[in-house]
Amino acid sequence: MVASPALMAALANPSPLPHPGWVSEAEAQALAFVAVHWDRAAATPGAWFDDALAERVVAMWPTLFRHTEGRWAGKPFRLTVWQAAIVRLLVGWKTADGFRLFRRLFLWIGRKNGKTEFLAALTILFWVCDREMGGQAYAMARNEAQARIVFEKAKTMVRLSPAFSKRVQAFKKSLYLPDLWSKFELLSGKAEGKHGLSASVIVGDEMHEWADGTLYGTLHQSIAARDQPIELYGSTAGFKSRNYGWVLWEECLSILTGGLADATTLVVIFAAAAEDDWTDEAVWLKANPNLGISPKIEYLRAECAKARDNPRLENDFRRYHLNQWTEQVVRWLSLMKWDACAPDPEAWQRFPVELRGRRCFGGLDMSSVSDLTALVWVFPPVEADERWKLVVRLWVPTESIALRARRDRVPYDAWAKAGAVIATDGNVVDYAVIERQVKADAEAFDVQGVALDRWNATGTAVRLAEDGANVVMFGQGFASMSAPSKEWERLVLAGLLDHGGHPALRWMIGNIAIATDDAGNIKPTKVKSSEKIDGPVAGIMGLGLAIAQESPFDPNAWIESYA
Repeated sequence: MVASPALMAALANPSPLPHPGWVSEAEAQALAFVAVHWDRAAATPGAWFDDALAERVVAMWPTLFRHTEGRWAGKPFRLTVWQAAIVRLLVGWKTADGFRLFRRLFLWIGRKNGKTEFLAALTILFWVCDREMGGQAYAMARNEAQARIVFEKAKTMVRLSPAFSKRVQAFKKSLYLPDLWSKFELLSGKAEGKHGLSASVIVGDEMHEWADGTLYGTLHQSIAARDQPIELYGSTAGFKSRNYGWVLWEECLSILTGGLADATTLVVIFAAAAEDDWTDEAVWLKANPNLGISPKIEYLRAECAKARDNPRLENDFRRYHLNQWTEQVVRWLSLMKWDACAPDPEAWQRFPVELRGRRCFGGLDMSSVSDLTALVWVFPPVEADERWKLVVRLWVPTESIALRARRDRVPYDAWAKAGAVIATDGNVVDYAVIERQVKADAEAFDVQGVALDRWNATGTAVRLAEDGANVVMFGQGFASMSAPSKEWERLVLAGLLDHGGHPALRWMIGNIAIATDDAGNIKPTKVKSSEKIDGPVAGIMGLGLAIAQESPFDPNAWIESYA
């Protein structure tokens, strides 16, 4: 896409170029990045703008590209103002030798604004229309599955395009352009075996999930032999100080603010400011330039409403829809919502008798020798309007109770007197006492199974299984804990759980936070290392067994496969 030389005229007039109409239009829509990068490009020695080429590409865009999914599938891809501005900047600005000025695009934008679709179209544009003999385009991400999303969109666009479909051959993991001996390949997320590449176009998606910069660095170095390579990267925000995306985010901020001089990188950030009111609909537009088209305002309203009373969902809303970097760990459930789940705050004392004979699922969170151990039985409802119920049993060594009450300023002694905590003789947990209680409860309740942490309860698991218990070894990672944790959260927020007002369990709920991984899985964690969350963890494990039994799969197989 080397331009028609209006070059000599540009070189003869090195003064800053006035803003054309489309830049002024972008400024009027608060798209500040357009004027910033226009002015920087104009100030670059020898740089010039090919207006005719830029306008031609924008005009032809709906003819070249079609949307790939949803209600827009197969329809012409018409650029919005912000998209058209990016295309004009990338295509129009040239260096003195006539090659492209902008060699990298970083696009940070809220989820569901067409980011991946736009990146796919840009990749096809530069791979095909640059006319680079022996060109090499590559799609990369955290792993092959993630990279496949943008690659498959590009492949579908080629198939739907009258301009490209007859020229490009499509294969499972690659596209090939015979007349240019040029290829576009899908890559794995590993750098091994990629050092011999010579990339002309690189597209990378979801930077916030990149574990490190190894593959990115390898591909970036591979462009050195090309005349006008281009790298196209897009992402939503992620977790602060986590993964390589945070490094790239800080680099982008430095470029945008002028701290890092780089006239060849186009940085586009759509994000709410840290001080903005995240519930204000006017703020949402900052991170969602396609708001009203995708995402729909009704969708964001519904997500915001769910997030108002839930710190975890607020964290997700800020990250996904306001493009704000957030902490990986946040406090989980409000005590107000938790307290609402106890119509009778003394019922925890009666539940062990009232629920005799009822079907239940257990979670046993075994402690170290001197710590707190929790057994929680989870009882599914038997009537249409009934809540899930919990029977909670907690053990602490007798000699630790006074120490904990004095040192941690937590009323272990009062709970022990009330029966909310069970004292075991000595200064270590008596596992035999706990195992006898499990057996006694199995006689009192219709126990369907008991989940144990596979890393801390092997001996207990063997002895309980020998006594006929249906023991399921339950992992504590994201994969095992996420589904039951989300269901636990749903039951609490909907008021469908009755914990009977157990006082020690309430204290633990106040200690519990939630950790989230890049795939959106969650698991409980401590806010501080000294705080206890054993009771809720045991309850979530028991709920996990109940969820598994509701599916057509064997509970043991379900847990084992996801642990």
